[in-house]
Amino acid sequence: MSLKDYRRKRDFKKTPEPGGNRPSKADKHRFVVQKHAASRLHYDFRLEMEGTLKSWAVPRGFPYAKGEKRLAVQVEDHPVSYIDFEGVIPKGQYGGGTVMVWDQGSYSPLSPSPAKALAAGKLHFILSGQKLQGEWYLVRLRERKGWLLIRGPNEMRPVSTKEDDISALSGKSMKELAAGNNIWRSSGTNIGRRKTSAVKTQPELPLPIKFIEPMKARLVTAPPAGEWIYEIKFDGYRALALKSGGHVQLFSRNEKDFAEKFPDLTDGIARISVKDAIIDGEIVALNPTGRSSFQLLQAHDLGLHRPPIFFYAFDLLRLNGVDLRNEPLVARKASLEKVLKNAPEVIRFSASLKGNISVLLKRARRLGLEGLIGKRKDSHYEPGRRTGAWIKLKLGHQQELVIGGFTNPVGQRRGFGALLVGYYAKGVLRFAGKVGTGFSEKLLDHLHERFKKLTISDCPFSDVPERKINRHSQGLAAAQMKKCHWVKPSIVCQVRFAEWTRDGKLRQPAFLGLREDKDAEKVIRESPE
Repeated sequence: MSLKDYRRKRDFKKTPEPGGNRPSKADKHRFVVQKHAASRLHYDFRLEMEGTLKSWAVPRGFPYAKGEKRLAVQVEDHPVSYIDFEGVIPKGQYGGGTVMVWDQGSYSPLSPSPAKALAAGKLHFILSGQKLQGEWYLVRLRERKGWLLIRGPNEMRPVSTKEDDISALSGKSMKELAAGNNIWRSSGTNIGRRKTSAVKTQPELPLPIKFIEPMKARLVTAPPAGEWIYEIKFDGYRALALKSGGHVQLFSRNEKDFAEKFPDLTDGIARISVKDAIIDGEIVALNPTGRSSFQLLQAHDLGLHRPPIFFYAFDLLRLNGVDLRNEPLVARKASLEKVLKNAPEVIRFSASLKGNISVLLKRARRLGLEGLIGKRKDSHYEPGRRTGAWIKLKLGHQQELVIGGFTNPVGQRRGFGALLVGYYAKGVLRFAGKVGTGFSEKLLDHLHERFKKLTISDCPFSDVPERKINRHSQGLAAAQMKKCHWVKPSIVCQVRFAEWTRDGKLRQPAFLGLREDKDAEKVIRESPE
């Protein structure tokens, strides 16, 4: 983490490079690739980690084909302020030559501690940049003589010759930067050029296309007869992507703005080569086995973890000015697959599964998936409706529930003891039980702070206290009511449980995360048909 070697090699009275007197306290998991025409042309790859930029010189540039390897030579750590350095290092100075910000963006380490993984000699990560997308590995060679930069399991379209000579920061070519009047100083002063952004994610004017409420799936116990296709049921946030020219909006199913929360996805959607489009899909966080995890997505929202985030697209509602909602589903998916053929890695096509539904369900259960979604091949897209043309087959029990209160913590527990949750039936909030597991200490603190702003004096549930309590019951007796704290029923959470008891309560519930994409008054108890 020391920057002594970096400072020792440079005379900052002669070079425009940033001084970087001390490591940064912030760690935002950014990366930069700087094309560097020094004594030999090469690419400097830098990852923000532990307050500095861990740096490698890659003589032949990045590999794009599956499993392709390139030699990478580790060099001294650079200060974080070097991440947007672009311009000319004078001849005679260390590294003299032209430097271009060739690519920049964020990276997602696929290990809990990237610094430990790097020290151990193998770092697996996903890049979400303007040019580079997807998975790579950095693997140290024996006797610490160098590193290999290896492309992951998916190929990437090689950067074109034209793209290779365009700065991701300024739009300048190497020749234009070498002219000497375009030096960028990382302290914030720039001479003779305008700093531009590659993508507009927040349009100044409303998009000419409007939000469409997503179509809904009906919960069933068994697959019905008929011509159906099946897809993986992802455990994430349903989202609608709207693209018009260079403008992009990303909405939750209840029209909350997701653009700022997921900037890498918004950027990826902007890079899809279409004039305009409306795409239906799911925002998911993937665990190390490649399975979607709602708990990891929740940890990402709270800033507790940085899992890889993807947008899995499964339907196309509009394309280049044409409304596709009345087209058959199979036609819409075929068009979507073509549209996403060269999309950035973070935008993925959710393909239909092939095979007998009984076999598919067995495979899904073995893989630990939440379930499958079935759709009639000829179904039209019916916004906001649950017609039965789309169905969901769940392999476990999960339910969205409204938080109406909490109990006091016991022993060493902090924040609160258990959540008091319910669902709406005929316009009133009915009590479904207590949820006391599934919380980290940080999550307990976070939720408790939110509850302080929502405190109310009266119990929001219509059916408590309850007098009959058996050993399986999650009910509340009158005596227990005095130990409860009530909150405005506006927060929705996701809960996993074993089953519903005969008295209508949750058995063995566990907290999975908050559902910011669901309005509380729309939460009902799901009953399969």
